[in-house]
Amino acid sequence: MRVGVPKEIKVQEHRVGLTPAAVREYVANGHEVLVETGAGAGIGADDAAYVAAGGRIVATAAEVFAAADMIVKVKEPQAVEWKMLRRGQILFTYLHLAPDPEQAHGLIESGCTAVAYETVTDAHGGLPLLAPMSEVAGRLAIEAAAFSLRKPAGGKGLLLGGVPGVPPARVVVIGGGVVGTHAARMAAGLGAELTILDRSLPRLRQLDELFQGRARTRYSSVAATEEEVLAADVVIGAVLIPGASAPKVVTRAMLKEMRPRSVLVDVAIDQGGCFETSRPTTHDEPTYEVDGIIHYCVANMPGAVPATSSHALNHATLPFGLALAAKGEQALVDDVHLRRGLNVHRGRVTCEPVAKALNLPAITPEAALGM
Repeated sequence: MRVGVPKEIKVQEHRVGLTPAAVREYVANGHEVLVETGAGAGIGADDAAYVAAGGRIVATAAEVFAAADMIVKVKEPQAVEWKMLRRGQILFTYLHLAPDPEQAHGLIESGCTAVAYETVTDAHGGLPLLAPMSEVAGRLAIEAAAFSLRKPAGGKGLLLGGVPGVPPARVVVIGGGVVGTHAARMAAGLGAELTILDRSLPRLRQLDELFQGRARTRYSSVAATEEEVLAADVVIGAVLIPGASAPKVVTRAMLKEMRPRSVLVDVAIDQGGCFETSRPTTHDEPTYEVDGIIHYCVANMPGAVPATSSHALNHATLPFGLALAAKGEQALVDDVHLRRGLNVHRGRVTCEPVAKALNLPAITPEAALGM
């Protein structure tokens, strides 16, 4: 198969769909890889590195989209990109369609087969292609919060971990999944006073064991969430419903009762955000204020550390990408976990949570693939 790697064009996005090492794997398996010139610049991989790996450099994204049977990206296609997609072409990338009707309609009209990293599953019920970026984003969330607490950044002037004789900041993590766990590990490591909220009692037991008294765990009832948020200096939103829009767990009304100049970091912003007052921001302008509360809602947080992020992502996506390159749509038929990543196929939405969020008709992946 001919595989295409365009340069990412979303604002401040420096990751790349395939690293040179991944390209070498595709070539070793008999595939041709076309790479847009400069696609790897953000991770320090020049065109020569891709050529050495067996890839072929082309001058424009239009050439990549026109020639490739499968497009491998990182972020969701922008309007100029989805207009270049065509029927029968496979798109393999993060999509996050639930809060993005414009992109969904663009993919539907293109007729392409769009496989979303964030809904591919594994035998343990996990999301293996979302996990590496969730790990990165969770860790970055605490760095972002610590910076935003500083006075020059508009914060209240608190050091996250405090010092002897001065209490640390109070950090509340809402959601005990991959993002929440990695955020909590960073917060605990820096010495913050930490509380983790989740609705799964088995998960709370695991977290209680993991943190060995360095974090409090609480069941995430409405009352408990409100109580913790109002007392917090930092709130990390790490709530995920696979494929669907994130629930709003912090309301606008809560902001007026929060500690002034506190910080909200919404890691669920790709899925619409889990704070009622969230809206996507960029690395250029990462924060804004509502009712005196600082919001950090960067929609591609791992893009700030593209070298780490790209390699971590490629390690996870490579087996699935190679399967798609070897078998095409048959790979979706053969592997139920990869099939769950199918979001749009030949003009139909095939992911029920996406369809529900966008009020669109849905068809099962099995029906769409003629199984």
